[in-house]
Amino acid sequence: MKTKTFFTKLTQWEHWATPMFYIPVLPYAFYQAIKIRSFTFFLNTNPAIKNSGDGTESKYKTICLVPEKYRPKSVLIQINEDFNEVKSKISKAKITFPLIAKPDLGFRGLLVKKINSEKELKNYLHKNNSVTILIQEFIDYSEECGIFYYRLPNKERGKITSITLKKFLSVVGDGKSTLSELILADKRAFLYYDLLQNIHQEKMHSVLKKDEKLILTVIGNHSKGTQFLNGNHLISEELEQTFDKLNKQIKGWYYGRLDIKYNTFEELLEGKNFKVLEINGILAEPTHIYDASVKDASYFKALKAIKENWKTITEIAVHNRKKQALTSTKPIHYIKEMVALRKYAKQLTTLNKDN
Repeated sequence: MKTKTFFTKLTQWEHWATPMFYIPVLPYAFYQAIKIRSFTFFLNTNPAIKNSGDGTESKYKTICLVPEKYRPKSVLIQINEDFNEVKSKISKAKITFPLIAKPDLGFRGLLVKKINSEKELKNYLHKNNSVTILIQEFIDYSEECGIFYYRLPNKERGKITSITLKKFLSVVGDGKSTLSELILADKRAFLYYDLLQNIHQEKMHSVLKKDEKLILTVIGNHSKGTQFLNGNHLISEELEQTFDKLNKQIKGWYYGRLDIKYNTFEELLEGKNFKVLEINGILAEPTHIYDASVKDASYFKALKAIKENWKTITEIAVHNRKKQALTSTKPIHYIKEMVALRKYAKQLTTLNKDN
């Protein structure tokens, strides 16, 4: 199975490692930096978010920028915080089980987990007691998407350039096969067998009834098996107006991807019954590019989309720098931050393997 997984991921570019999508675009980013005479110009894109959202920002502080009615209830758990205090915070915030736990500084779905009980939470926090954890209410809206939005600071209207619909990994029972067998037989689920075995360890040998559908993971991240589908046909002026209104309530945020849970797209169009799970800044991708099932999709078109994003980042950052008199971070200071972030990422990766 490991050999099959390896060759599937090798031959299907949607599964390629992140550097494969960013290293080819680096020459263009360097060109922009030389032209602007600043190697850290991009940090001026979203003044409200630390480093404009390059992965060093607090998810808790960032989600708190979103108006309360549009965000999940959230609490921050400090390193080695007493569990009684944790329970008190959750209670005061009126967060109930199941809930979502994840690192306050995190990316790529590392350590993001749905927690179903107090016992599970205590175990999760014990295993990850070297990391600050964000706890959020579990939003049970049935649908999830990523909407990539930007607005030039001198414009009243913004643009949506990408919509990614998220299809959660699932299997359907045949009345004979065990869950383990169904996962191994599924053309996508088998790639995430180790992860799913950890999530469903008590069910792996149970047999699903005929036509019984089981959602295997509820975390809308590609690394957790969720399939990203190109939803750009849903971009409309009405939807852009809805997000213009939201954007103007988040002072200092001009660019990025909103990860959203909602009930129906019709309600989302009207700005009703949705929650912003996260704001992703300059590190965000237009994740529709990972839908390899689209007829004309290709690795090179994915690179082109990322390059276009860098053009937008440049335009917004230069404008903010001029109009808001923002200072540039010295490259040596930023390099130190990136070295620290890389070390932290390795720590998260190690912890993720143990969870």
